[in-house]
Amino acid sequence: MPAPERGNVVKRWGELLTEHKEDLAVLVQAEAGKITSEALGEVQEMIDICDFAVGQSRMLYGKTMPSERAGHRLMETWHPLGVVGIITAFNFPVAPYAWNTALALVCGDTVVWKPSEATVLSALGTNALLERAARECEAPNHINQVVIADRNGGQQLVDDPRVALISATGSVPMGREVGPRVAERFGRVLLELGGNNGAIVGPSADLDLTLRGVVFAAVGTAGQRCTSMRRLIVHESVVDELTEKLVEAYGTLSIGDPRNESNLVGPLMNEKSFGAMQEALREAQDQGGTVLTGGERVLAEELPEAYYVQPAIVRMPGQSDVVKKETFAPILYVMSYSEFSEAIELHNGVPQGLSSAIFTNDQLEAERFLSSSGSDCGIANVNIGTSGAEIGGAFGGEKDTGGGRESGSDSWKAYMRQATNTVNYSGELPLAQGVKFL
Repeated sequence: MPAPERGNVVKRWGELLTEHKEDLAVLVQAEAGKITSEALGEVQEMIDICDFAVGQSRMLYGKTMPSERAGHRLMETWHPLGVVGIITAFNFPVAPYAWNTALALVCGDTVVWKPSEATVLSALGTNALLERAARECEAPNHINQVVIADRNGGQQLVDDPRVALISATGSVPMGREVGPRVAERFGRVLLELGGNNGAIVGPSADLDLTLRGVVFAAVGTAGQRCTSMRRLIVHESVVDELTEKLVEAYGTLSIGDPRNESNLVGPLMNEKSFGAMQEALREAQDQGGTVLTGGERVLAEELPEAYYVQPAIVRMPGQSDVVKKETFAPILYVMSYSEFSEAIELHNGVPQGLSSAIFTNDQLEAERFLSSSGSDCGIANVNIGTSGAEIGGAFGGEKDTGGGRESGSDSWKAYMRQATNTVNYSGELPLAQGVKFL
């Protein structure tokens, strides 16, 4: 199928997602525990990437370059890779699949999706709508498949040489296993792994704006986003004031059934997540930290099988070992700094490199943060939190985050193979670099 026709499939998928937005959001909420607005927002991300990909289907551009040889044309062309294997995590059960799939389809690839075992219903609903779109657009059969499987099913995708690209979202340990296995067979990988995201708050920051940005980034999705804010590095002149405001704000958070639209914080995924949070809080205290608020389980008597927690704020004397680890729970470590160079050093001094932010009204600070000697993350924001990325920009990170890029910008190139073409229409056979032969 020509690329614009492939785009029609994605266009129809986007229309069906729009029609069934609330239905899918109910499944996302039931399985991942997201509050209503966040569940609806995740489905909206799918709709947005469909819009983006439809436009991209008419813009799979290659370049024409000047040849050094007269009567020759030098150009590049882009071709489908083949089969794309997609592995997703529970915290965003459908959006990352759409980021990959919408672009993969317009690029001419087929997709095989292994969703998290915890979010099967969301996956089946999403896949059913894509199957319907393909059928209505008379696309070939089976351009998309869902594999409901455990870890072994994921390993089969990773090891199969027929799968040209593995796009995997998950933990750093998972990525350390997937990357070498795919590389061993010379396949391609696109890894979206952990994030230990930090924000710097300068002395000139608007603290009310900062407060709103930090609270959403730190407690949204109960701290279970890869872009959740986990470290706050605040100038010594405002750290006490901002910390006091944060503790007060945390005290007003409504925690409970995510279907109740008055609640802002839903449950952790399971008991294991709660245990990891408690262990991190114990480590933080052992390493000199002070828990200012939160950390305790709530609603345990009413809902004994669910793990709701009060988001925690921990004041740390510096960047200790526990701060360098990503704990997938709502813990915000607060540290202070005196010089901006110290803030950058603290910010970059962790293995992960996904999302970052600075809150400041000092343009020089903002520019330094965005420069090559500033944030070392794939996403760097000014006066906005670390979570809530739009689909128009490429999404991904550096260091232990894996280096992959999904969604917007020119990330479509990850789903295609590039060929360089030389066309000789001169009637002669000059060689490049002036080489003479025969």
